[in-house]
Amino acid sequence: MQLNYKIIGDGQPVILLHGLFGTLDNLGRLARHLSTTYQVISIDLPNHGLSPHTNSISYPDMANSVSDLCDELGLNKVNIVGHSMGGKVAMELALLKPQLINTLTVIDIAPVAYTDRHNHIFNALKTVNLEQINNRTDASKHLVAQGIEPGIAQFLLKNLAKDTNSTHFWRCNLDGLHKNYSSIITGLTTTGTYDKPTLFVKGGNSNYILAEHRPTIMGYFPQAQAKIVQGTGHWLHAEKPASVNKIVDDFLSNHQN
Repeated sequence: MQLNYKIIGDGQPVILLHGLFGTLDNLGRLARHLSTTYQVISIDLPNHGLSPHTNSISYPDMANSVSDLCDELGLNKVNIVGHSMGGKVAMELALLKPQLINTLTVIDIAPVAYTDRHNHIFNALKTVNLEQINNRTDASKHLVAQGIEPGIAQFLLKNLAKDTNSTHFWRCNLDGLHKNYSSIITGLTTTGTYDKPTLFVKGGNSNYILAEHRPTIMGYFPQAQAKIVQGTGHWLHAEKPASVNKIVDDFLSNHQN
């Protein structure tokens, strides 16, 4: 699978992985910050952005697609940073191929199964009449009317695109993601441990990482440490980018060979 990616900067490689419904631009501010010191590879995960769509979705498959890209680029040691779903992909890859991963940074997700948090989003997106809307404003109005917060609606609508006939379509594999949603909210499927430097960054107001998750986290990642960005939710990298940039940068700079 040929994943879509973008590279900026020079130095030790850092791979950035976005979350559900995202694209490689989602961690753009972090990418630009790190690119002054590192080679930053931002990736569209499968079924997102400009990367290929698949019929089935699993964390091992997504992790292996990232590993394959590393092979293609000639990278044998990388630092990896993932937000939300991308954090689970990063964790899965660290367990599958620990020799590839120098450091692991996970932004606001734990290696556990979650209950449904997105079906209302799937339903809202699927009820957008792509043949009748004229622009993103029309789509945004519909999503907000369906109960989606305006800021989340704007994020989701980065997936809205036009084909050569000016017909709107969803760039992400909306149907495939919905069909495989149970696999997306599952916990890690690979066993073992990753005993290299690991950082979990939590939004202070987010409930994605809880105290009850600590035994599972430490079981997989015995060197894990944690940082909390107060006054932020699940989108902490967008809410307080300077704080998140510094935390990630400091962690990386302390653990380079």
